[in-house]
Amino acid sequence: MAASKIAITIEEKTLIRLDRLVREKKYPNRSRAIQEAVDEKIVKLERNRLRDECDKLDPDEEKSFAEEGFGSEKDSWPEY
Repeated sequence: MAASKIAITIEEKTLIRLDRLVREKKYPNRSRAIQEAVDEKIVKLERNRLRDECDKLDPDEEKSFAEEGFGSEKDSWPEY
């Protein structure tokens, strides 16, 4: 996968913690640690966005839409 170089500004306290993780071999280098953290955050935000959109739905209205048109023809469906 292609990678791009970027410059970031990071708080010294966070950098110290990050370097400790690299020294402890939790990550091979700063770049890999930051890449994984950004990836995880994006996935979480995307998941939360879907949840937030679903929370906006009105369950009664959605049920009504789902059952729309099932009135009389439901009785003519074959038994399974």
